[in-house]
Amino acid sequence: MEMPAELEDAAGEREEVTITEREYDEESIVAVDFGPPGGDPAVDVIDGTAIVVVDDEQYEFEMPPGASDVTVNGGVLTIEG
Repeated sequence: MEMPAELEDAAGEREEVTITEREYDEESIVAVDFGPPGGDPAVDVIDGTAIVVVDDEQYEFEMPPGASDVTVNGGVLTIEG
């Protein structure tokens, strides 16, 4: 699964943002940790566009091809596919 460019940009702009990508036999997982100062992110998916809000920042990105789920758990945004 391809990493959304908007999330890569967020990691490049904010030192506390960490992105981890994992590939398994039949599943790909992208985890984005916005760090302690980022607060708890909220996510909503509308017509294939994910909208993530963290404190005063908003990130929008098209769901990557093959993505099946976007969730937030423990302050970490997870994209699974």
